[in-house]
Amino acid sequence: MPEVRKDIVSGRWVITGTKNVDDFLSSLKPEEKDIKKCPFCPGNEQLTRPEIYALRENPTPANTPGWSLRVIPAITGFLKIEGNLYRRGVGMYDAMDNIGAHEIIVESAEHIKNISDLSTEQIKKVLNVYKERIIDLEKDKRLKYCLIFKNQRPKSSYRVGHTHSQLVGLSATPKAIKDELANARQYYGYKERCLFCDIVNQEKLDKKRIIEENNDYLAFVPYAARFAFETWVIPKIHNPDFSQEKESSLGNLAQILKNSLQRIVKFLNDPALTYAFHTMPYLRPRPGYWHTVQKDYHWHLEICPQVTEVSGFEWGSGFQIQPLVPETCAQLLRETTI
Repeated sequence: MPEVRKDIVSGRWVITGTKNVDDFLSSLKPEEKDIKKCPFCPGNEQLTRPEIYALRENPTPANTPGWSLRVIPAITGFLKIEGNLYRRGVGMYDAMDNIGAHEIIVESAEHIKNISDLSTEQIKKVLNVYKERIIDLEKDKRLKYCLIFKNQRPKSSYRVGHTHSQLVGLSATPKAIKDELANARQYYGYKERCLFCDIVNQEKLDKKRIIEENNDYLAFVPYAARFAFETWVIPKIHNPDFSQEKESSLGNLAQILKNSLQRIVKFLNDPALTYAFHTMPYLRPRPGYWHTVQKDYHWHLEICPQVTEVSGFEWGSGFQIQPLVPETCAQLLRETTI
């Protein structure tokens, strides 16, 4: 039975046992490049689990065509929504059941492979649904964090070539987020300023790592980027919670996200990439635990093209080797015409 185990050395949580041996061995075989029926296309709704939410301009029945955006449970999700956490000790170790939400957000009814090929208006709708799902899952008292992310593969290697992203509601805050929160809290304790607001101001002052900006958002390559052409999109106005982003600014967010992805896809010849929204955790069951988060944290989107392999040194040490300086990456993306 799958469960969530805590690595007592690093503090990370690991979801383990999500496949049996036969399924795992099958996953090692090369995938077919395409499938006969795309489960995410209108008319194939019976190939997915019943929808959680759908955006429909006309009142067509659930799980039928007529939608422009659809949210469904992941078919092979690694978390289950039913049951209790059952936190327990296993000798010196900690574990709990694999309780959580795992959803697929089908971003368009059109069979389009990259989200950057969608219209700005459609991307804005996607962002709105991201917000709505974060807010809705906050009602589930078992969950502590909601992560929205995308895995985008090169068009030549797609099996299901229909643009979609994923949402995972977790019963523990990811260590990567906890580390960010702790660093932000420490910085605020020293300076009584938001770390991320200071980053925005510094990048606007330096200018050389900025790719693009508009009235509401900044797209830039971080000063100590971990990966070549890593790009962050961050609001200029302080806001720790993506789900509280103003409706009036989402059009600008959709545009800068579309432009940033188009630059990466064009310059790097359609690489595999991931993106993830880093936002504040749900403030329970200990609302005082992150008591300064409203002042010291700042949501942001991290886009990471996968253009280099991780070396043994990087795995073993935690150091990361970036082949190009961030300023060069920013310049190359900034100069890419879209």
